[in-house]
Amino acid sequence: MRVGSFVLAAQFPGQGQGEALHRAVRTAEVAEEAGLDAVWLAEHHFVPYGTCPSAVTLAALLLGRTRRLRVGTAVSVLPTVHPVALGEQAALLHVTSGGRFTLGVGRGGPWVDLEVFGSGLEAYEHGFPESLELLMRWLREPAVSASGPRFSFREVPVVPRPSEALTEAPGPEVVVACTSPASVRLAAERGLAMLLGMHVGDEEKAEMVALWRQHARAAGRPAEEILGAAHVSAGVCQIADRRTDAVETLTKAMPGWLKQGLEAHTTVDGRSRSMRDPLAYTELLCGLHPVGTPRLCADRLAATSERTGISRFALLTEGSGDLAATEENVRRLGAEVLPHLR
Repeated sequence: MRVGSFVLAAQFPGQGQGEALHRAVRTAEVAEEAGLDAVWLAEHHFVPYGTCPSAVTLAALLLGRTRRLRVGTAVSVLPTVHPVALGEQAALLHVTSGGRFTLGVGRGGPWVDLEVFGSGLEAYEHGFPESLELLMRWLREPAVSASGPRFSFREVPVVPRPSEALTEAPGPEVVVACTSPASVRLAAERGLAMLLGMHVGDEEKAEMVALWRQHARAAGRPAEEILGAAHVSAGVCQIADRRTDAVETLTKAMPGWLKQGLEAHTTVDGRSRSMRDPLAYTELLCGLHPVGTPRLCADRLAATSERTGISRFALLTEGSGDLAATEENVRRLGAEVLPHLR
């Protein structure tokens, strides 16, 4: 089992954006010191829900500041970028970090981002499979051309080639954020592990893993690849000597952040959208994930892994909104929870 920290660079009420980003960087530095396996970096535009607009840029900084930690994006939003540009960045980080970079990609949402970056609603609603296919070809082939409905260009060489890195992997690992049967199938047919959201419980995650395996078998993926797929479960982790104290920490801080962060999202086409009740959502997350004593947190992670077959976790540790509390939370995760799992 591999446990990492999920870093949103969340801007809590009353905080500046620089404060949120500093906490994100410190979370990664402390995660390496504490013995965690990875950090996973979120990407958002124009909202305080997350103040990092480029997960690959922050990944580059953190790969330079760490020596052992794996750094992944969770996720880079494909509809708002050119897949070749993202592929070049991923290859660069793979080669220069010695293979410590994981590229997580996702479809994102119908937000105003699509207007600002000029990709349009079509890229979100129908363009994700084409973008993912082009991205994967760029990361696996020596030269690439395209003739699709969205991307069309003559053959060009891949520079730098990910396969030239001094690692066992031919290119950077790619995982796909999956929220629907269609995205599960898309990932499975390509043999790509899934990243499953924090709002999803064990039963639904187990169903998604089973569906992934079904589609992977139907696509002819190798049996060892199917059995060895290292899917990632996102969640929340807050550690305290009493579970009530851990829950109280999150229910005091997270609803305010969720309210201002989620309300700031603007749809590109004016469609109506409903927002979760921030307090109810926080309470739901406390019930689904490792929130409580170190022993309880370890048992919850082990139970989720056993029920779902998922072997990797990306845990939001900044739910208090406070830098010192976040650092302590990460250190306790490494010192008091991980030993029970290993």
